[in-house]
Parts: sequence; structure tokens; C-alpha cells
Amino acid sequence: MNTPIQYPEASESTTALVLGILGLIVCGILGPFAWYIGNKEVKAIDEGRRDPTNRGTANAGKILGAVGTVFLGVGIIIGVVVLLFVIVVSTDVSSLG
Repeated sequence: MNTPIQYPEASESTTALVLGILGLIVCGILGPFAWYIGNKEVKAIDEGRRDPTNRGTANAGKILGAVGTVFLGVGIIIGVVVLLFVIVVSTDVSSLG
């Protein structure tokens, strides 16, 4: 009779996946958290502390988190550029009057 293997730590792969999806679609700030948790989960699986059947879910969360982090970074850069543009334009207009 086969008994299931007990791993010393509970898996966080579903957490990484959910945060990755939410970070990509709803709230970009969750992307880096998904990336971090996914990386941590894959390392724990490699070290034998967590169930290896969850590797695909952990990798998906890690990838979605990385993509969400890139989108967040691009959004921040665009926001700063737009803000600086508005400040420059508003100071030029006010100096004309």
C-alpha cells in the first residue's frame, strides 16, 4: 500500500498564481509579490521541502508576477513622464501671462 509523502511545508503555489493573475489584470502592485512567492516556492520544491506536483502552478505564478512587475514599472515610468510634461507645460503657460 502506498502512503502519500508528507512534505514539511505547505505549498504556496496557488497563492503565487492568484497574486500573479490579480497583479496582471486588476492591481499591478501585486505582481512583485507573486514573483517573489513563486520564486520561493520553486526553490522550496527543488530543495524537497514542498510537493513537486505544484511546480507548474508555482512557475505560472512566477511568470505572471514577472510580467505584472514589468507592466507596473512601465506604468510608473509613463506616469512620471506625463507628470513632468504637465508640470513643464503648466509653468510655461503661467509664465506667458
